This record gives sequence, C-alpha cells and structure tokens, in this order.
Amino acid sequence: MQASSSSSHPLAPYGWDENWEAEFTPYAAQGLLPGRVVRVDRGQCDVVTPDGTVRADTEFVVPRDPMKVVCTGDWAAIDPEGGDPRYVRTLLPRRTAFVRSTSSKRSEGQILAANVDHAIIAVSLAVELDLGRIERFLALAWESGAQPVVVLSKADLVPDATGLSYLVEDVETTAPGVQVLPVSATTGEGVEILAAVVAGGTSVLLGQSGAGKSTLANALVGEDVMDVNAARDVDGKGRHTTTTRNLLVLPGGGVLIDTPGLRGVGLYDAGSGVGQVFSEIEDLARDCRFQDCAHTAEPGCAVLAALEDGTLPERRLDSYRKLMRENQRIVAKTDARVRADMRRVWKMRGAEGRAAMEAKRGRLR
Repeated sequence: MQASSSSSHPLAPYGWDENWEAEFTPYAAQGLLPGRVVRVDRGQCDVVTPDGTVRADTEFVVPRDPMKVVCTGDWAAIDPEGGDPRYVRTLLPRRTAFVRSTSSKRSEGQILAANVDHAIIAVSLAVELDLGRIERFLALAWESGAQPVVVLSKADLVPDATGLSYLVEDVETTAPGVQVLPVSATTGEGVEILAAVVAGGTSVLLGQSGAGKSTLANALVGEDVMDVNAARDVDGKGRHTTTTRNLLVLPGGGVLIDTPGLRGVGLYDAGSGVGQVFSEIEDLARDCRFQDCAHTAEPGCAVLAALEDGTLPERRLDSYRKLMRENQRIVAKTDARVRADMRRVWKMRGAEGRAAMEAKRGRLR
C-alpha cells in the first residue's frame, strides 16, 4: 500500500494512516465510511468522516463491558449518507487507551481517551506541587501505552527563574524518562516547544480542574475554542469548564483531546505503569537477596539499603508502596468480579442445557 494514499486522505489531519486504512479494508467493502470520534454524549457521537462531521447513533457500540464502549479518539465504521439515523457499526481495534478505575463498587475501568500517542499531564504552578498525584497520573499514562509529558502550567506565576528551575527539577526526579515543560499560555513561554512535541500524533490533555487545560488547549489551537473559567484563589481549583472530551485539530500538526478536570484518578490494572514511574526502585529490587522481597524488613534488601544511605527518598518509597497496594486491590476486585460474571454465565448455560435436554426428551416420548 502506498503511503501517499493515506497521507492525502481527508482524514490524514486527524491521524489516519496506512495501518488504519488496512484495518478498515473489510468495512470499506461493505460500503461503510471511516471516521474518528471527536465527541460522545447521550448515546450519540460526532464523527469526522471524509464527507464532513456527522452525528451518529452509538446503539451498536455500547456493550455491557465499559472498556469497550465508544470513546473520543476511536476510529469507527459508520453508515453512509442516507440513513436516518446513521449508526456507528463497529470500532477499529485500539492501539492505546487511557483508563482509570471508576468510583463504583464494581471496580470497573473507564476509558478517557483512545488511540493516544502523548498523555499531557497539566500541573498548575499556582498551588503547591503534589508529587504523589503526578506519580499517579504518570502510572496511568505509562500503562496506556502513550508517552507522558508533564506540563507545569501557569509558569508566569513563578517569576524567579531559579525557583522555577527547582520546581522543574523536583518533577523530573519524580518522572524519570519524562519531559517536563514549564509553560505559560499568558506569556507564550513553552507553548511552541509543547506544540512541537505533540505535532503529528494524538495527545490527550489531563489534569485537575483549575490546572489550565482549556487555556493550554486554546494556546495550542491558536484560538479560543474552549471556554475558560478562573480558578479559586484559595486552592487553585476551578469548575469543570470542559464537561465532555473533545478532539481538536492543531494548526502545527496533530490532534488534541481535551478532557474534563479529574477529581479522582484511580489506578486500573496499572502494575507495569507504576513500575515505570518508580524505575529506580524496580532496578534496586533486582539486587535484593530474596526474589520476593517486600522491602520492609528483609535482610539483604537493596531498596532498604538505598533508603538508609539516603540515595532513595523515603517519600518515593512510601508513594511506591501506596500505589502498588492500591493497584493490587483493584486487580483482586476485578478478578473477583470476572469470576463472578463467569459463574453467572456458566449457571445460565447450565440452565439452558438442562432445558434443552428436557425438550429433547419430550420429543422422544
């Protein structure tokens, strides 16, 4: 397949490429249109297609599994023009998905964005840095398959260059392998660098309310496409200006998914993501005397030795333990739910089998 065929495609600015084109081939043969979901709400979604943006019904892509429901960033096959309503018939397999756990007792996952290349974690410098929360976002970002980027927004509120450099250094220590950018949408500082980082791919913008996500989105797009509210002075938090996830095309290339402010950022089966955030602890653990070392009081523990000599900060180890425990609880609850669901299915199938056998006996009499 020629690369030029996909690069000249009307959906190329939205991320369409030759691999998506290959995935879509069987649906094209059915006369369906390709499109990318740019917004989802109330059982319908806006899908950008080669014929423009259309409103489509999501009835056929709302399974019982919340991990498989349609989401902003999905690539879809939809009905051609003429149907009323037009339906999303299926979703193409996702390359990546940013997932958090819901607050429900069932410990289900909630997909915030699909097919994302960069996860931009916006952290406001208007309030004191919460390194633990940054680590939590990073764990989910790494687990998603996207490359995280930490943006320290409202950098103009820290006029002292030395003080700003210390804040950047603190976050870099917390985020090994992650680019950390101080950015000010007010002065323009760092905006061009961020635009270059996210060009040519799909990025999702994440953070708490008041972190300046909508302001950053407007700065990257180059116009006021998102409403902005002022954050409270007392705690730097804001109202949920963005209430849905929206996909925006960037003038310098790439697309951006802006999300509502996240109050809760629960882990969801993010063990490898946690390990990547705390890679220095994982590296140390390989030198522990015991393979199953819990890093609490075991002899020959390399992690505790690093804590003792000061090369590993106690805050990092505490945060690592906390996130690992949380993730283990979520995985255990999820496994228990899956087993319960399987038992229900087996029970139903057993009842259906018994009914079929009774019917067969009735026919033989």
